[in-house]
Amino acid sequence: MKLFMNKKTSFPAKDKNALSDCMAFIEASLRELRVDRKLMVNTLLVAEEMTVQLLEHSGSRGSLRVQVRRRLGDAAVTISALGEEFDPSGPDNDNVDLNEIRDEEAQDAIRSILLMARGESFRYSHKQGVNRVRIMLGQAGKTMMVSTVAALVLGLILGLLLKFVFSGTIANGIVNYLLDPVKTMYMNALKVMIAPVVFFSIVTCFSQFKNISELGRIGAKVMGMYVMTSILAVVLALAVFFILKPGAPGFALSQAAADAAVMVDTDTDTSVLHTIISIVPYNFLMPFLVSDTLQIIFLAVLVGVAVGMVGDHSSLLQEIFDALNSLFLTITAIITHLLPVAVFCSISIMIISMEEGTVLSVMSFAGTYVFAVLCMMLVYGLLILVLGRLNPLTFYRKYREGMITSFMLSSSSAAMPINMKCCTEKLGISPKVSSFSIPLGSTVNMDGTCIILVIGGLFLARAYGIEVPAAMHLTLLITILLLSIGAPGVPGAGLVCLGIILETLGVPLEALGLVMGIYPFLDMFNSMSNTTGDVSVSLIVARGENLVDLAKYND
Repeated sequence: MKLFMNKKTSFPAKDKNALSDCMAFIEASLRELRVDRKLMVNTLLVAEEMTVQLLEHSGSRGSLRVQVRRRLGDAAVTISALGEEFDPSGPDNDNVDLNEIRDEEAQDAIRSILLMARGESFRYSHKQGVNRVRIMLGQAGKTMMVSTVAALVLGLILGLLLKFVFSGTIANGIVNYLLDPVKTMYMNALKVMIAPVVFFSIVTCFSQFKNISELGRIGAKVMGMYVMTSILAVVLALAVFFILKPGAPGFALSQAAADAAVMVDTDTDTSVLHTIISIVPYNFLMPFLVSDTLQIIFLAVLVGVAVGMVGDHSSLLQEIFDALNSLFLTITAIITHLLPVAVFCSISIMIISMEEGTVLSVMSFAGTYVFAVLCMMLVYGLLILVLGRLNPLTFYRKYREGMITSFMLSSSSAAMPINMKCCTEKLGISPKVSSFSIPLGSTVNMDGTCIILVIGGLFLARAYGIEVPAAMHLTLLITILLLSIGAPGVPGAGLVCLGIILETLGVPLEALGLVMGIYPFLDMFNSMSNTTGDVSVSLIVARGENLVDLAKYND
């Protein structure tokens, strides 16, 4: 697999073969990069649609320029041409009423919403008379997984060598002057991005909510179901954690440090009244300076809703916040590309410094999380049985391909085309529902994320000997629900969100090092739960609207 590529070419816009030549060049380049077949087909379809629109708006002027580039991470296809500005999702996309969409318009609606739902993987811009389209291929997920596995294995080997082969002086020197500094720098870089990423992600998300209200009854039902499943996921995760109680209390601290942590915690007012009052800050900048996550989320929701209500300036403000969101997500993506390095250092330090009981505690956390996810999968079946009045076993059997795809890709967005296909072709869900609910769900419905934030946050608080009072559970619930709506869609974003939960609970951010090594593997279960929740909600809502082909579902 090539890690670097930068191929460019151009074709006269007036040439009748410009489209076919452009697609042939892109396909050959993607084959050279050994891109996954399904991903290549999806990319070619989007590229062809965008190339057609670029040529239509060029007026046969100038050249159609194409670039295929890769630098270590994701590959990108960039296509540009002279022309007037246009809406790549279609001129009437903003006025589509999903309750009245005709069957012959279904594919156009799916294409339109999918383009917008691709988020950072699809960008359109118009500058100085040039239309430019960028399509990210999303290959970094697999590259990151391979790199993380390699880093995990190498970290284990180095840790064992330092612990059992090298002398204590050499081992301490490597830890103190190499491994620990690198890990600390990564943690600091991750921490500094928490506030801006959360703020701009949630502002961008909520500033679009005015469009959801225009989608009528189906939109309201879908959003209501997503909120309900998120609440169920949080409650389920709390129940599973307090029943299984993974990890020994305070295993990550010395007794003196644990006592100090408890002393600090007892001076904090965690009453329900104080929690509710403290949500609203008295100063706009103070929440960012003191890293008060709940106040940052409150301001983000407030600003996001207001952006959609300021009339003529709404579009301008949305573009500004979207640009800032893209900026900080890009910075975060750059940081998270170094995750394998941090995993290597964290695993090595864990093997050297931790006792056998510590490793077992971390494994018990992983087992607790996986068990909670499996329980949530059963909850989806119960909802389908009770609310949808359908056989849940049929759902699991026919959506098996989607669950496996989401698990292997470890990405809700990357699995979206398969989910759409499963909805319409296997489950018999009308595009009137799935063309809206699946793209929306990949953004705002993160049940698996809710579960890992609850169990991960409480586990690490327990590891550091910090008692979480019952009143703090309200803060935890609100924070996690809002994070699940505005969670940044970049690789490793779950670690950013978990860092936010740790700050809310008063747990040192360094605690992430305990779970960083196994998080990429847990994220696979996370994505599977997220997408299963999206499809099950689509099925239940479609059933309530009599938009399920029962013959196809039961076939």
